[in-house]
Amino acid sequence: MDGQVEEVNGEDLVINCTNGKKATVNLSTAFPKDTESPRGGVEDMTRLAYLHEPGVLQNLKSRYALNEIYTYTGNILIAVNPFQRLPHLYNNHMMGIYKGAEFGELSPHPFAITDRAYRLMINDRISQAILVSGESGAGKTESTKSLMQYLAFMGGKAKAEGRSVQEQILESNPVLEAFGNAKTVRNNNSSRFGKFVEIQFDQYGKISGAAIRTYLLERSRVCQISDPERNYHCFYMLCASPPEDRDKFKVGEAKTFHYLNQSNCIDLNGFDDSKEYIETRRAMGIVGMSNDEQDAIFKVVAAILHLGNIEFGEGSEPDSSAPKDDKSKFHLKTAAELFMCDAKGLEESLCKRVMATRGESITKNLDAKGAALSRDALSRIVYSRLFDWLVNKINSSIGQDPDSKILIGVLDIYGFESFKTNSFEQFCINLTNEKLQQHFNQHVFKMEQEEYTKEEIDWSYIQFVDNQEILDLIEKKPGGIIALLDETCMLRNSTHETFAEKLYQKYKDNPHFSKPKFSRSDFTVHHYAGNVTYQTDLFLDKNIDYAVNEHQILLNASKCPFVSSLFPPVEEAAKNTKFTSIGSSFKQQLQSLLETLSATEPHYIRCIKPNNVLKPAIFENSNVLQQLRCGGVLEAIRISCLGYPTRRTFYEFVNRFGILHPKALSKGNTEITSTKMILEKANLVGYQIGKTKVFLRAGQMAELDALRTEVLGLSAKKIQTKVRSFLCRKKYVELRTCATQLEAVCRGTLARRLYENLRRQAGALRIQTRYRMRQERNKFRDLWSASTTIQCGLRGMAARKKLRFCRQTKAAVIIQTRCRCHLARSRYVKMLKATLATQCRWRGRIARKELRQLKMAAKETGALQAAKSKLEKEVEELTWRLQVEKRIRSDLEEAKEAKIQENKKLQSQLQELQQQFKETKELLKKEQETSKAASEKAEKVTLVPEIRVDETQVNELTAENEKLTTLVSSLETKIEETEERFKDQDQVREESLKKATEAESQLNQLKNAFLSLREKLASAEAEIINLRQHAARPRPDPLLNMHKKSVISNLSVPADEQQSPPTPMEFGRRSLIERHQESVEALINCVNENIGFSEGKPVAAITIYKCLLHWRTFEAEKTNIFDRLIQIFSSAMQKQDSNADLAYWLSNASSLLIILQKSLKPAGTVTTPLKRTTTQTSFLGRMVFRASSITVDMDLVRQVEGKYPAFLFKQQLTAFVEGLYGMIRDNVKREVSSVLSHVIQAPRTAKAGLLTDQHSYWKAIVGHFNDLLKILQENCVPTIFCRKIFTQLYAYINAQLFNSLLVRRECCSFSNGEYVKQGIEELEAWCTQAKPEYAGSAWDELKHISQAVGFLVIFKKFRVSYDEIMSDLCPVLSVHQLYRICTQYWDDKYNTESVSEEVLNEMKTLVNEGAGSGAYLLDEETRVSNLISNAPCALLAACRCLSRR
Repeated sequence: MDGQVEEVNGEDLVINCTNGKKATVNLSTAFPKDTESPRGGVEDMTRLAYLHEPGVLQNLKSRYALNEIYTYTGNILIAVNPFQRLPHLYNNHMMGIYKGAEFGELSPHPFAITDRAYRLMINDRISQAILVSGESGAGKTESTKSLMQYLAFMGGKAKAEGRSVQEQILESNPVLEAFGNAKTVRNNNSSRFGKFVEIQFDQYGKISGAAIRTYLLERSRVCQISDPERNYHCFYMLCASPPEDRDKFKVGEAKTFHYLNQSNCIDLNGFDDSKEYIETRRAMGIVGMSNDEQDAIFKVVAAILHLGNIEFGEGSEPDSSAPKDDKSKFHLKTAAELFMCDAKGLEESLCKRVMATRGESITKNLDAKGAALSRDALSRIVYSRLFDWLVNKINSSIGQDPDSKILIGVLDIYGFESFKTNSFEQFCINLTNEKLQQHFNQHVFKMEQEEYTKEEIDWSYIQFVDNQEILDLIEKKPGGIIALLDETCMLRNSTHETFAEKLYQKYKDNPHFSKPKFSRSDFTVHHYAGNVTYQTDLFLDKNIDYAVNEHQILLNASKCPFVSSLFPPVEEAAKNTKFTSIGSSFKQQLQSLLETLSATEPHYIRCIKPNNVLKPAIFENSNVLQQLRCGGVLEAIRISCLGYPTRRTFYEFVNRFGILHPKALSKGNTEITSTKMILEKANLVGYQIGKTKVFLRAGQMAELDALRTEVLGLSAKKIQTKVRSFLCRKKYVELRTCATQLEAVCRGTLARRLYENLRRQAGALRIQTRYRMRQERNKFRDLWSASTTIQCGLRGMAARKKLRFCRQTKAAVIIQTRCRCHLARSRYVKMLKATLATQCRWRGRIARKELRQLKMAAKETGALQAAKSKLEKEVEELTWRLQVEKRIRSDLEEAKEAKIQENKKLQSQLQELQQQFKETKELLKKEQETSKAASEKAEKVTLVPEIRVDETQVNELTAENEKLTTLVSSLETKIEETEERFKDQDQVREESLKKATEAESQLNQLKNAFLSLREKLASAEAEIINLRQHAARPRPDPLLNMHKKSVISNLSVPADEQQSPPTPMEFGRRSLIERHQESVEALINCVNENIGFSEGKPVAAITIYKCLLHWRTFEAEKTNIFDRLIQIFSSAMQKQDSNADLAYWLSNASSLLIILQKSLKPAGTVTTPLKRTTTQTSFLGRMVFRASSITVDMDLVRQVEGKYPAFLFKQQLTAFVEGLYGMIRDNVKREVSSVLSHVIQAPRTAKAGLLTDQHSYWKAIVGHFNDLLKILQENCVPTIFCRKIFTQLYAYINAQLFNSLLVRRECCSFSNGEYVKQGIEELEAWCTQAKPEYAGSAWDELKHISQAVGFLVIFKKFRVSYDEIMSDLCPVLSVHQLYRICTQYWDDKYNTESVSEEVLNEMKTLVNEGAGSGAYLLDEETRVSNLISNAPCALLAACRCLSRR
């Protein structure tokens, strides 16, 4: 409760509270309030002017009223449960904002704590721990989920095959919640166990393993629950499972089981057990549990439910027991079936107990009460073993990394508990909190020491008080409560009363222990958070940690491997070991946990439950204050108050208290000097001056505020004196001025009256003159008008008589004409009706006759069908023959070519032989002539003696001549044989060609006959349908319908039958590729380099298209040219940092893509799915697909029938265009992002005096835009891409700046609004300078930030109504965004106020009602996708521009 002090009566204060009431309180219970604190509180409570309990409580309440549920206290995060879903605080976008941000730079959030722990782990290589605590219902489980979600976001690896580690870690939560959470009085989903998750990381900061440790599962809840609580969720999930699963596990409704119907609460609001069952099964599969293991788990759960329904009565023997009735026997049998054990053995293990003595064993019967206790003990131990198995299974499935050196541990453990009935569980829970509180106090004290050491101040006199005495009372050995409990449990006949008596005797003098007045067995422990009274009734039973030997043997012998594994055989040595208890085991676990925490750097999250009704917008002060005490927050404040609770930076201190010593504010003094001067002026003692802060002792802040208030009061008096003097003088001057003005008005009035009389006389004379003149004129007008009217009437009468006669004559003529026409038309209509009736009857007669004929013809359809099938077979046979003939013809052509080559060789040899023959003949002739001439000379010369001829030489020549003659003759015969063979082959070929031609012509004839037959059938069907429509009473003929279906089915001829026969195979394909190889290499070498542009056209794209068109590559079924071109674009995309190269290839790729879209068309008439897949793979594919109506210069583009490789190339080209576009955009976004980070940090740097030129950052952004625009223009990139790039960049700037206003309070100020507004004006000027052709609608993307900063720089916001804000000032912003801005706004320049309380309350009401979207941050990626989806229409203009080029 806050208010203003009105009266001081000694030690009592009379306070006028803000709620309108007056209260009288003691001075010691009143605390000062900082009247200048923000309305929405502060994010870090160490910055409070007065660090005390009411100040902390008021700050939390103020922030909770604004839905600010997170607050810092130094490094401790306080989380107040809102009891409503706030999904916008935990999405991926919010995680991206907190990623890498400095701690304290953004609003308080669990992500900030987790990011700080993760950064410290990576940088310092030190393991971290995050401790989440709070009472039941405070939101510990949800906070732990958000922590693990952020760790998975930061350290998660890309998903390969199977389940990733981070998925298994996240999905382990639903499994453990199903088996370890239950509804309690304070919480609908309370964790009934403690959990410590160790997440291991590798050297690269990625999650490599994990382990889960659990502590103290509440086993007693399995058998006993109180109203209105529930048992563990898994029991209700199983009862709400699908019918087939319920039949499998033999369960029914939840209210039929004793372990569940002890409470009237079966169903939970907002909790669907059937859906949760399916989700749990899915999560169990993700964490590595097979379906068989899942079935075995739920069989055990079902068996526990059936065990609870077994009731016992008196047996046949004294002090014995047996199942009470048939119903109990049925549940016993069902439980045995589910356990897969012997039903008789199960009954004996419940109703009997074997007592082991020396050398023998005695079987003891249990009465009905003992049997029921044995049944409950079996249920508890089975469920406990099952839960331990689940935890071990999750750990083994996730796996641990033995090489990991660093980890982050997340501790989700129960908070301090104090109920009306506190048992052994509350005792262990409070022991845990005592240990953790000691660890917390040591950490806080350590942080205080580090802060003082960092600031280099003296802190040696600060003493630290811990709770070690309470811990010694509980766990000291020997002598502690746990040790005494174990000692009592080992004694066979001990009771809880015996244990209580031992406690009373042992600790009667201990200041932290007391005995209640009206109880014989209770005891009270004075914990740090308050006194708790424990009831010892069940302490002994709950502390014993053992399984009944009969139960152990029975379930170990189960035929179910899963049940048997829960109860492994116990060795004899283990049976004789030392007694163990739950308390001792828990103490050891707790010690191990603290050792782990001591080896890590801790971080704390304290969860607070604001009310006990679990509803939003309710803040109970006493409840929250008690939780702050239990959570150690007030203890941390106490430790802080022992030293210097008030700490202020020099800037804040001088800014607040500079008025105490105005000379200290001179420019020549530094902040440290000014601070010292102010403190000396205030005569304070005991403060400390650090390196960056001033540290004040408790109460000194109030003294400074009192001095400041006194100075402000004196200043106010001076101001009031001056103002009153000014007002009096102002009033005198106004009176004197009024008297002078009154005299002047009176004199003016008299003069105006005299002047008015003179004007009246002159006016009267003028009026009389005008009146007489008007009367005379009116007389003349009346005479002239009367004479004119008489003349008009006479002339009109004569004209009307003439017109009436003409109308009568014309009407008579028309009547006569119509009458004659009617008579003639009547006769014609009668004749026409008679003729039509006669024709209809005659045509009907003929139609019925034709119908009978067609029905007869329809019966012959079967014969036509047979003829059709026969013709189809003949067509197939002839087609096959034609193909065979074509193959033969191709073989003959190949043989012909070979024979032609052989003939050419033979002809060349023949010509050579003929040439030799001719030469030989000529030689013989010459020799004969020579011999003849010689003989003639010999006859004439008688005197010459006889010459002897050499006979041998003559014989040789003769033999040689004969050989030559025979050789010539043999060659001639060979030539003749070759010619004859060639002629024969030519004749065979001609006959084959003739046969093939005949077969082809016959096939065409058959096809024509088939088509004509089909046309006849179709025409016959059409005639039948027409006749049936015109028939008066059509009767459906089933045979005719069958004929119709057959005709329709025959009309759907496959596409390959409609096409012409395939052309012959192309010869010389290999040689064609070889000829094109050089051309392809030349093209690749040409386009590999930047060959520029010609008249705005990309030369490379045009060259590629012309070459591919010339080579007919688009029509090829297989080619590697496209692969070579794709390699060029791939290598171009590797130059990611050069926007100039990327813009060059974007221009060429987009131009080529647009040309291909207009040029390529599918081959034939067959539609393939390639059309859709090649054009709609991405947003650019959709844009180009919709650009089919563009007119392109046909000198450049020609339509061709493309094959699959061509369409695949176009699809790949689309992907490259999109990739190049995205790279350019992302490069510029990175450049702009680095500058934007400085813009966002400007308020902080300006506050520290580090910002020299505020406009340099905006100029840098504009410079980046100018460079990009120049590159795009030089490379002739289509303007649509330019507009989209700048539009998305402006959207990115809008999202970054707007989100900074919402998550950084220092940005949501008046001065920062002015600063951002100036930058936005520069961006608007750049859009105007760049022209709409390139900038487009980029300026419209800044509407969020422009309206937000426009609202920030408005004066007198408290006068603006909600409707004016929503309709005029900020129509684009949502209610959540405006509410966030209004609650975070602060004026660091003029100290103006935010909106009024009425407007703020109206906004809060709408926010709580869920008006609009819950997410108030702008999602940059979503906005970019929206822009892309609207791009197709704009690309049409770009394509038209390209076609005109």
